Amino acid sequence: MTELAQNLPIYKKAEEIFKTLQTITDLFPEDNDYLQQLRSNLLGDIMMIQAKICGAEAVKLYDIKMENAAIIRKAAKDIMVGGNTLEPLGFSEAKYYKIIRNLIEDFRLLFIDWIAKFNPNHYIVDNWGLFNPPGISHDYTQTDDELDFLDEDDEK
Repeated sequence: MTELAQNLPIYKKAEEIFKTLQTITDLFPEDNDYLQQLRSNLLGDIMMIQAKICGAEAVKLYDIKMENAAIIRKAAKDIMVGGNTLEPLGFSEAKYYKIIRNLIEDFRLLFIDWIAKFNPNHYIVDNWGLFNPPGISHDYTQTDDELDFLDEDDEK
């Protein structure tokens, strides 16, 4: 993991969510297989978020950054709704999950700021058409001078 990623507010918030999720899910009864599976899913989602933040920070390409961002968004939404089944699955302390929802909302706002800093000029056409910068179609033909950023040693 890059030191740069660890210092980002979005990564620090993900760490906070991980620690809080761990604390809350440690309260899940060990004999409740459904809650234990949910615990595994929730912790897996937040670890995926942390890994994908690092992955996005490690590359320069816009489409790869956006692909990581989409995975982060899905995992965060899964964590957000993960609390909906706590009471029906028998977790008597489900009220504590509101803390997680508040942290995810804080994370969402940091996420918006973070992806706004992705440089849309650092792209290679995504021929699937999903993660191209605005205005670039899947069949757009790039010129060599549009790829000059690949030789830059500056920011990722």
